Amino acid sequence: MDNSYQLLTLFADGGLMMYPLVICSLIGLGVIIAKFWTLRIAHKNASTVIEGVEEAAMGGGLDEAAEIAASTPGPAAAILLAGLRRIRSRKLNKGELEQVISTTGTIELSFLERGLVILATVANVAPLMGFLGTVAGMILAFDSIASAGDVDPATVAGGIKVALLTTAAGLTIAIPVNIGYNFFVSRIDKLIIDMEESTQKILNIAWDLERDGKLRILT
Repeated sequence: MDNSYQLLTLFADGGLMMYPLVICSLIGLGVIIAKFWTLRIAHKNASTVIEGVEEAAMGGGLDEAAEIAASTPGPAAAILLAGLRRIRSRKLNKGELEQVISTTGTIELSFLERGLVILATVANVAPLMGFLGTVAGMILAFDSIASAGDVDPATVAGGIKVALLTTAAGLTIAIPVNIGYNFFVSRIDKLIIDMEESTQKILNIAWDLERDGKLRILT
C-alpha cells in the first residue's frame, strides 16, 4: 500500500508531462506483448512444416502438403502454401511461381514488421518528453526564484523535483522499449531466413516435379 502511495505521489509531483509519459508506457507495453506473441507463433514449428511439406510433396501428395502448410501459422508456411497452390495446377509459367512466392513473402514481412514503427517512436519520444518536463521544471524553479527575490533551496526544490522526475520517467520508458525493439528486429531477421528457406524449398519441389514429369513449366 505504501509503495502504491509513493508511486502516486511521485506521479503527482511530476506535473502534467507525466500523463503523456504514462500513455507512452501503456502503448509500448501493449505493442511489446502483441509482438512477442505474434513472433512466437510465427517462429514456432517453421523447420517442422518445411520438412513435412517437402516430404509430402515429393511423395506425390500435393494436397497433403498443402494441408500441412495451411494448418501451420507463420510466414514460412504461408509461402509454402502459396507455392503449392500454384504447383497443384500442374501447369504454370516459368516466372509465375517465383512472382507468387515473392508477393506472399512481401505481405508476410509487412505483417511481421507491423508495430515496430510504434515502438521506435515511443523509444525516441519518451526521453524527449522527459527532457521537455525537465525544461518546464527548471522554468518553474527560476520563476520561483524571481518571485521570491532570493535563492532559497526550498523555493526551487519543487521545480527541480519536477525536472528530475520527468527525466527519470522518460528514460525508464525508453530503455525497455528500445530493448524490445532490437529483440523483435533480431527475431524478424531469423524469420526472414525461414522464409528464404521456404522459398528455395518450394522452387526445388517444382523443379523436381518437372524433372519427374509430374509438372509442366511453360517458358
